[in-house]
Amino acid sequence: MTNFFGHLFLINFAVGVVTGIVQEFQFGMNWSEYSRFVGNIFGVPLALEVLMAFFLESTFIGLWWFGKDRLRPWMRLGSIWLVAIGTQVSAFWIVLANAWMHRPVGYQILDGQAVLTDFGAVVFNRKAWLYFAHVQGSAWTVAAFFVLGICAFHLLRRRDVEVFAPALRIALVFAAVGTVFSATSGHTEAQAAVVDQPMKFAAMEAQWETSESPAPWSLFAAINQGARRNDVSVEIPYVGSLLAYNSLEGRYEGLNQIDERYRQLYGPRDYVPPVAWVYWSFRIMVAIGSLLLLTAFVGLFLWWRRRERLVETRWFLRALVYLVPLPWIANFTGWITTEMGRQPFMVQGLLTVDQGVSANSAGEVLAGLVGLWVVYLALIGLDVYLLSTTARAGVSGRPAAELQAAPAPDYANATYGRED
Repeated sequence: MTNFFGHLFLINFAVGVVTGIVQEFQFGMNWSEYSRFVGNIFGVPLALEVLMAFFLESTFIGLWWFGKDRLRPWMRLGSIWLVAIGTQVSAFWIVLANAWMHRPVGYQILDGQAVLTDFGAVVFNRKAWLYFAHVQGSAWTVAAFFVLGICAFHLLRRRDVEVFAPALRIALVFAAVGTVFSATSGHTEAQAAVVDQPMKFAAMEAQWETSESPAPWSLFAAINQGARRNDVSVEIPYVGSLLAYNSLEGRYEGLNQIDERYRQLYGPRDYVPPVAWVYWSFRIMVAIGSLLLLTAFVGLFLWWRRRERLVETRWFLRALVYLVPLPWIANFTGWITTEMGRQPFMVQGLLTVDQGVSANSAGEVLAGLVGLWVVYLALIGLDVYLLSTTARAGVSGRPAAELQAAPAPDYANATYGRED
């Protein structure tokens, strides 16, 4: 079980490393002014991520995989634990850098650049820890439903039940923990936005004018950004205050009022983000998250009621197969909400997008974007193809395509680890 799902992880890891290398070129190609402005701060967590996490992950995943018939079992176990720890450390430093853009702390502006003055303030930025918790819960959810879908696929065909039945139960526990952790941290994160980024929160609710107290929650809105209003709005009373403050009382500012305040604070321009993108991305994320949370607890309930017969509950297994893409979609829409919600700022209150771009022509930007899309779509296609063929083959089969550097081993019959 461990080596089968570890092989899938290795494929994803290998492709993921390549995507990160390509992404780094964007800092110089399209965002040179941004890099110049934040480099003194942004470079610190990125460097620490490489030194503390990337080398740890890449070294020990190599030992874990290529040393499978050379290392003792406890050495292999320790290696994969270190990889897991490395991924947590990596996530923290990357998210820390991103969170600083949303809530800059521990800096001063010298000669037009943000200079680090308080490393502790950056590390203990509350936005960073909220983002890290939310990303962590989301990662567990993605992993859990990935494993659940593969297990369900094989259990529907009654193949390798002794492997995929226990894997299904383990993944159900992770799915429940991950969805709850993601939902609670996301709720706290949204409440922090009321204070730190009120424009983002107002866009999430398509709230053009300051709400009443208690504030309603928008269930559906036909957004007219040009007229700065909603042509149609369906609202649920009290829920807005409950989500924003955990109370049945409380109001929050509207987009128009915040825009006027920002004009006085930062200068004349439009500070309202693309409201429809933020509004609907947020709702898609929440809807998918709620469905996944419900699915996880339905699975735990079926496990409790049906015990060993859980793996024979075919309607539930079919549902798990179809749910595999949803955690990824929820992650995409969550990041759209986070990043488009702070527009037009790249660094909240300090640097706008138009100030952070490189001095490129429209043609150069388009060519770079097309090139990036081609590379990323090719990598996504390769990743999905290798993962799907390996997952479909299962423990007893042979994948139709493999990574030459890491072919699928004989999961069922090989003895892993030296016992001497």
